[in-house]
Amino acid sequence: MGRILLIDDDRGFTDFLSSYIRETYPLLQVEICNSPVAGLQRIKAGGYDLMLIDLEMPTMDGLKVLSFATQTGMDKNRIVILSGRDADTLHELCPMGTCLAVLNKFEARQKVVLDMIFNSLHKKVGGT
Repeated sequence: MGRILLIDDDRGFTDFLSSYIRETYPLLQVEICNSPVAGLQRIKAGGYDLMLIDLEMPTMDGLKVLSFATQTGMDKNRIVILSGRDADTLHELCPMGTCLAVLNKFEARQKVVLDMIFNSLHKKVGGT
C-alpha cells in the first residue's frame, strides 16, 4: 500500500479528501493528522510515500512542517503544500523546487493535479 500523511487542521476537508482517496485509489492508505505538532511525531516515524501539508494552521504553519519533514529525511519531491491562497501567492511562498507541488485546495483545476499525483502513486504500488 502507498502511505499518505495528510496534515491539515480542517477536519471537514481532511474527512472529504481521505474519503475521496479511499474510494478512488484503494491501494492508498491515508493517515490524517489534524494537528501540525502531532504531525511531527508521525513524520519522525517515517515510511510515507506522500505528504499533504496545509499551509495555514494554528501553532505551526505548513512551511515549518515542510522544513521539519525534509530535515528528517523526507524527499521534498514527495510533499505537496495545500492552501486556500491564490496560485501567485503560493508560488511566491514556495518557489519551484521547494516541494513537489503547491496547490489551492479549493480550485477545481488544482484537483486535476492532485489526482495525477494520487494516480501515479496508485500505479506505483500496483494499481491500474
